[in-house]
Amino acid sequence: MKFYDEAKIFIRSGDGGQGCVSFLRERFKPFGGPNGGDGGKGGDILITASAQCHSLEDYHYQQHFKAPHGGHGQGSERNGRKGQDLKLLVPLGTVIREADSGYLLADLTTDGQTFLAAQGGRGGKGNKHFATATHRTPKFAQKGEPGVETWLILELKVLAHIGLVGLPNAGKSTLLSQLSAAKPKISDYPFTTLKPNLGILENDQGQRLTIADIPGIIEGASHGAGLGLKFLKHIERTLILVFLLDGSLPEEGAYRSYQMLIKEMAAYNPTLLDKPRLVVLNKMDLPEAKTHFPEIKKVFKKERQEVLPLSAKTGEGMASLIQDLFIHTGTPNNGKTDQAD
Repeated sequence: MKFYDEAKIFIRSGDGGQGCVSFLRERFKPFGGPNGGDGGKGGDILITASAQCHSLEDYHYQQHFKAPHGGHGQGSERNGRKGQDLKLLVPLGTVIREADSGYLLADLTTDGQTFLAAQGGRGGKGNKHFATATHRTPKFAQKGEPGVETWLILELKVLAHIGLVGLPNAGKSTLLSQLSAAKPKISDYPFTTLKPNLGILENDQGQRLTIADIPGIIEGASHGAGLGLKFLKHIERTLILVFLLDGSLPEEGAYRSYQMLIKEMAAYNPTLLDKPRLVVLNKMDLPEAKTHFPEIKKVFKKERQEVLPLSAKTGEGMASLIQDLFIHTGTPNNGKTDQAD
């Protein structure tokens, strides 16, 4: 299933209803005054973040949204009904921008957070409001104000504590499935992950961390190659980045992979590199990985970057990784975990 994380929509709030021109018509009151009611307010358009919503797919099938108009005023001081508000649900982490200028309007990150995207027009006043001592029979009323219309860009940036980055076939999907209850597609061919996958890592104390796995990044991604660059926005909000490298490669290959990831991420958004990093060397169950590990560790030590050995397939080193993840995200794990080292 295709993952939709962007959408362009047109919205229009409801027009306000017209005020009414009416005069009292009752027996024995031949000179009754004006009694025209007010028009009702047009419906607002509200955009609300919901934890039950996970993508912007619905907004690719329907792009135009209009709120109902307010009802017109009537005689006998009867006001028009208010137009019903139209509420649009979006996933947590949705950014709302003006389509023309790109100006940021709202960033919805909490469940139930609501943005008033377009306010309904105000209803017009009936002629009863315009009677004065010198003008007792006004034969006019206000028109309702028109609604607001505009084009908006909706952009989803997944909310997660931890971001997994790596080349295709580095084992990110396997690691995610080991760390959490997520069940991403796992295979031995490139680009198994075609959309961001989310998993939940929970410790013995019930503390939880959300993990985001994005499609593998390849060289030239900043110029449009591959899939990963398109989804890098989904790790912009993370607290820590985990660089997962293939430990079966020689030290030059592993370090070159790391440098390429850094280069492509810097081309997309240099601030991503300001985040804390963990470098994890995967596939330590393979003999060649055990052989290369001492040299790879020396190469990264020159940059003062620690390397954690791991086998996502067998679970070797998993406890140490989980411990570091909770510590680096400010959630101490107290050395406890359900995973066996």
